[in-house]
Amino acid sequence: MINLVHNEMIKIVRKKRLFIILAIIAVLAALFTYAQMKEVKSLQEQLGTNDWRAQLQQEIINTQNRLNSSGISEEWRKYLKIRLSQQQYYLDHDVNPTAPGAPTFMRVFVENSIDLLIPLMVMVIAADLVSSEASGGTIKLLLTRPVKRWRILMSKYIALILSISLIILGVGLLSYIISGVIFGYGGWNMPILTGFSVQGEELITDNVHLIDQWQYILMELGLVWFVAVIVGTLTLMLSVLIRSTAAVMGVMLAALIAGAILANMISSWESAKYLFMVNLRLTDYVSGMAPPINGMNLGFSMIVLTIWALAGLLVSFIVFTKRDVY
Repeated sequence: MINLVHNEMIKIVRKKRLFIILAIIAVLAALFTYAQMKEVKSLQEQLGTNDWRAQLQQEIINTQNRLNSSGISEEWRKYLKIRLSQQQYYLDHDVNPTAPGAPTFMRVFVENSIDLLIPLMVMVIAADLVSSEASGGTIKLLLTRPVKRWRILMSKYIALILSISLIILGVGLLSYIISGVIFGYGGWNMPILTGFSVQGEELITDNVHLIDQWQYILMELGLVWFVAVIVGTLTLMLSVLIRSTAAVMGVMLAALIAGAILANMISSWESAKYLFMVNLRLTDYVSGMAPPINGMNLGFSMIVLTIWALAGLLVSFIVFTKRDVY
């Protein structure tokens, strides 16, 4: 199995997609760092101070003004009410939620990448693990080796998980190193509030507690890795089922984009909570954001995603081991 995994990793590295993905992440991290710097300077110039309390008070006023607007949807109004409660809680307990520093940027970058950017990067790796060999005819040569089919597919899956781990590690390191040039590299021990939960339109703070930012970031990176593995597993299933790599990427891309859209407009469609793409934003549960549908929580979303992944693996192994490629 070690030799099989090594062979699959060589294939992935030779395609240079891992390096392209890391280059894309580096460019995006630099772009978002610059945008964040401009936003901070603009806000400081607008308020005439760099006091985070004054900035947070202004954000609270802005949120209240948006709530008073008559042109917003009920879903958005619900989100703003919860956001307002969080902002007020931070202010009352003298905790700066956006203290400058590379760890803070990395945390925010990871939170905003979990449901689209990172899954897209994983999809690029997983989409052609099997389909490219089927369309190119090399699968026949591969299966002539005296190795059982399930071991071949398992080696591809292990190589995929290793690649996903490298991508997540790259996201963390690159966002930290690049943003630290502007914001500094301190802030690992900054206190972060966690334990928020949402019931309807009410923010529950009974279990709120402080933890160091490095612990918070580790939790979020773990959740991001879990989501990436789920997306990679489902993409691998499509790669087994569909011979065209372009078709695999098209189907998965459509699903991910649909999930990003549905998450903002399906509060009344309760059965949609069983769709995998609606459950990808696991970091929202840690930060206390409202779930897309009432009743959803971290445990529920992780169970739904796990069931989807297990079903995807089962289909992948059954089809791969039984299909006549000759």
